Amino acid sequence: MKLTKTLLASTALTVAAAGAFAESHGNMNNDMTLVSWGGAYQASQQKAYVEPYLEANPGVTATWDESSNEAVAKLRAMNEAGNVTWDLVDVVASDAIRLCDEGLAMEIDHDAMLAAAPDGTSASDDFGDLIVSDCYIPQIVYSTTFGYRTDLVPEGTEPPSQICDVFDLEKYPGKRALEKRPINNMEWALLCDGVAKADVYDVLETEDGQNQALAKLDTIKDQVVWWSAGADTPQLLADGEVFMGSTYNGRLFSVIEEQKQPVAMMWDAQVFDLDGWIIPAGLPEDRLARVMDFVKFATDTQRLADQAKYISYGPARQSSAPMVGQHADLGIDMGPHMPTDPANAQNTFLYNYEFWADYRDDIDAKFQAWLAQ
Repeated sequence: MKLTKTLLASTALTVAAAGAFAESHGNMNNDMTLVSWGGAYQASQQKAYVEPYLEANPGVTATWDESSNEAVAKLRAMNEAGNVTWDLVDVVASDAIRLCDEGLAMEIDHDAMLAAAPDGTSASDDFGDLIVSDCYIPQIVYSTTFGYRTDLVPEGTEPPSQICDVFDLEKYPGKRALEKRPINNMEWALLCDGVAKADVYDVLETEDGQNQALAKLDTIKDQVVWWSAGADTPQLLADGEVFMGSTYNGRLFSVIEEQKQPVAMMWDAQVFDLDGWIIPAGLPEDRLARVMDFVKFATDTQRLADQAKYISYGPARQSSAPMVGQHADLGIDMGPHMPTDPANAQNTFLYNYEFWADYRDDIDAKFQAWLAQ
């Protein structure tokens, strides 16, 4: 990818300069465009740190753009056009790695730019291994898993409890909702076609392995409703349009506990992943100053703990975990609803960030061609 003037200008902006902008509080832009995923997750971000930040900074405004699922493609296009309109972008870890590798995200000095833990532990030690890229600021640990309609389980049949129940249309008839991308779907397909968990990514990097995954998905393809936004599956489940569907565990928490729909969670083979911020490369100084001030606030120990009051995602800071308590509105203990709770994590699947950073574009193209068949 060619470097535009925008990206070239960003290389002159050192980490030290970025920190100086945020510390100076001078010449800060008063408008921010934040990019996220919509739905219950974005609402938790709004309540936990955007609203408190705006209250503490009168005159500042924040506008949401719900385009995180297209973040890589859109930032590539903005960079080519020399017009980056986003200030802070929420992305999954593998997308952060790609954006960093392509020079589209700014490198972060976590200890210089972010708040230390209350006991003085540095930000980099507090986030620990969750800093999977030099450009990434982790926020939450979440999982992609399945929910199902409890009232549509066939009479006399045990509710689904294993990942391969997704592929059993005879025992569990009805539509499935799957995300319109290869990630997770390909892994689950291989697991349910006899591939050992430890071998999934070795198999998936081969053309035969990719064909094997697609062949398994073929067995349910005509019963699949494909989703793009995280809010889609909860709505499909609430409307009774699907029997079972994948989505983020926090979205299922919302439809189960907040909306009181006849939906239950199936934790088997849940896929752990991270969500966090990247700062687009090449922001003008006044916009960067505002973003750096905001992100230091929004990712401190208290704010990440506060987010868990609104959605069942685990905070990325170790210092935030002991501060997770009850849901802000429901008054229920949030611990048992976290994907990391031992009762929920008996059989997890660990998402391979590096694999998808390397293979995403090629497998995406193959997956979309398969969808069009």
